[in-house]
Amino acid sequence: MAPQKAPDSSRRSDRSRRAIYDAALALVGEAGYARTTIEGIAARAGVGKQTIYRWWPSKSAVLMEAFLDMAARRSDGAGEPAIPDTGDLAADLRAVLRATVDELNDPATEAPTRALTAEGVIDPALAARFVEDLLEPQLQLYVTRLRAAQEAGDVRADADPRVALELLVAPLTHRWLLRTLPLTHEYADAVVDHALRGLTPRP
Repeated sequence: MAPQKAPDSSRRSDRSRRAIYDAALALVGEAGYARTTIEGIAARAGVGKQTIYRWWPSKSAVLMEAFLDMAARRSDGAGEPAIPDTGDLAADLRAVLRATVDELNDPATEAPTRALTAEGVIDPALAARFVEDLLEPQLQLYVTRLRAAQEAGDVRADADPRVALELLVAPLTHRWLLRTLPLTHEYADAVVDHALRGLTPRP
């Protein structure tokens, strides 16, 4: 009679974590952040709430890790994709801002992003992790592309890439946060056109 294998606790833990991630993201999307609870996440994931408290100190920490995991899975573990460099800066920036619009309007990412953004206002530690783990890697892609454009003579040599990228990213974020007007591809294109008028070298 073949000996029985001992249960693989690491595999069981991975399954539990995945279930908790999925439950947290689903509940925030369905009920909103305020009505999402550790108890609700545990029930949805089919685990005890003590399992969650053993791994995370709060529901915001659960949601943050679930969101980072979702972002990693969407990029297939390849890290942040580079902004294209076709030699046409305007076209490259329009492409990436249009993709950003699509992501911000995607129901799968909109609710957890709004929740983490709002909670970060009152939780400095969460805000710091949100910036360090999620936002900063994305912003660095803009810095890299804008520096390449400077070297090619397409952007003024005296332009600060960190300030310049805010001309592109901040308007989209502002409109998305306030929900005052639709966030569209046409708006993204207009943002690029307006920003580049101030960034391109003048004769």
